[in-house]
Amino acid sequence: MFLADQLHNFNEHTFAYIETELKDHCFTITLNRPEKKNALTPVFFKELAYALEYAAYKREIWAVVVAAKGDVFCAGADLKSFAGEPEQTNSTVPDPGTEIVIGNVFNALHKPCIAKVHAPVYAGGFLIICGCTHVIAANDAVFGLPEVKRGLFPFQVMQSMLQIMPPRTVLDFCMRAKTVNAAEAEKIGLISKATAKENLDAEVNALVEELFQYSPSGIRLGLEAFDNLKNVPPADAHKYLKQMLGEALQTEDAAEGLQAFIEKRKPVWKG
Repeated sequence: MFLADQLHNFNEHTFAYIETELKDHCFTITLNRPEKKNALTPVFFKELAYALEYAAYKREIWAVVVAAKGDVFCAGADLKSFAGEPEQTNSTVPDPGTEIVIGNVFNALHKPCIAKVHAPVYAGGFLIICGCTHVIAANDAVFGLPEVKRGLFPFQVMQSMLQIMPPRTVLDFCMRAKTVNAAEAEKIGLISKATAKENLDAEVNALVEELFQYSPSGIRLGLEAFDNLKNVPPADAHKYLKQMLGEALQTEDAAEGLQAFIEKRKPVWKG
């Protein structure tokens, strides 16, 4: 979507609605429109997609954390902006070559992506949490899909939810405009873990540290295979996965992992 030279110049741009930080191979994207409950606009989607594609592009990034400022993690789409209301921002993020479909951008990240949810998530905000490989949420966070109350339906959200939850559970959630707490969200598979708000940072940091014990290349190729399997005929799945195993065996991480095993030491990953 974004060109390589656009991604290479990532740090030269001004963002209106997100903040980013790269530290110790972990790239944090923070939603930063708290005065509007982090409601998503076309520019907001563009900035988020740009940051995610940058994370996929940079080999030194091994994991992504998506956090948010304010009293709502994300309220969904800002309907006024999508209805054509002019959007004036200081964002200098370049335009991509194609239409942004944020669910596909998350799918193509091919790296661990952890949503750190401290507050409610509504409507289109589910595109973010369903796009992540892990979701750690505070106990008092809630999750709701109110679209049918407005004469709409969570179409794209439904597709993202179907990747992680049973169809009947998804349809029931969408059709009944459900709102659930973090404990119920964990029970139905919408989030990975509910925890006390004061433990949220520690839980996310512990998960990142655990993931970094393992091969970044192996995880990246595994997530790539998981994504691509959607388009591989079942009869060809094992053939394709054998090819991916061959690719993984050629990486420096695979050589290091084997050598570390022989020498009975912890591997030093290069990613």
